[in-house]
Amino acid sequence: MDFTSRSVHLMGTTISISILHHQADLLLDKVVHLLFLYEKRFSANDDASELMKINHQAGKNWVQVHPELFELIELGKKHSLARKSHLNITIGPLVQTWRIGFPDAKIPSTEEIKHCLSLIDPTSIKLDAASSSVFLAEKGMKIDLGAVAKGYIADKVIEFVRNEGVTSALINLGGNVLTLGGNQVSKRSWRIGIQHPKLRRGHNVAILPIVNQSVVTSGIYERTLEKQGQSYHHILDSKTGYPVETDVASLTIVSNRSVDGEIWTTRLFGETQTSILEQVEKEEEIEALGITKDDQLFYTSGLKPELLF
Repeated sequence: MDFTSRSVHLMGTTISISILHHQADLLLDKVVHLLFLYEKRFSANDDASELMKINHQAGKNWVQVHPELFELIELGKKHSLARKSHLNITIGPLVQTWRIGFPDAKIPSTEEIKHCLSLIDPTSIKLDAASSSVFLAEKGMKIDLGAVAKGYIADKVIEFVRNEGVTSALINLGGNVLTLGGNQVSKRSWRIGIQHPKLRRGHNVAILPIVNQSVVTSGIYERTLEKQGQSYHHILDSKTGYPVETDVASLTIVSNRSVDGEIWTTRLFGETQTSILEQVEKEEEIEALGITKDDQLFYTSGLKPELLF
């Protein structure tokens, strides 16, 4: 038996999933349905999504939400408030003003940046666990789950196919990879390539052997805005309002849960190479691999990448 694969364009990226199962097509239909459901729940770019109902009621009313959306906002708030964290799920106004990655992307004025920064405050997310309700304390606030949602969704999809009896699968949500088991066709671990930040897609700097784990990569090369001879990447700094200034071009996190990979790539992007390594070495069940702007590779002690350069 070989893998059956399906691809769908959702959440601003191409999502592909490969599974080994005797009723693979039927299962993949259900997975695609799940993906559409999650996009409708978590999207900050769909005005009718469940998340946007919260944003529309900012400064006005509490909104009762699906328990999964509540769980993800609660998790996002926790990591937004963590010490030295570059993750901030209230960054929505800034993301929607820059619009990097969209046709209407622009460099905001100083006044626009200042206004956006005044609305970025994770302590202003009020949560009521008993009723799964959320309230944004300031009018104009916007939650953006772009830094955590894909990982959460990948975890949910893998949990679904595992419960359906699948023992070997791979899901790729636009560079966010999660595996179930090993590759049962090749009879070895999955081999996940780490993209060279300066070369065309498919040119890898290293290969990671992965079983039952997630590989999440974030980089300043992914989406950019070119204006007046300058390049602006999409990873925004919630303290300055501008793209993060960093010597790191690409950061990969290997973790058991994909949502943890997403959280930590965002939490750490903006830290120095030394700080990234120090922080990750203290955490259980995550590893990191980074590439600097001058093509230097660094990684934590638990990784054994196959280097290609």
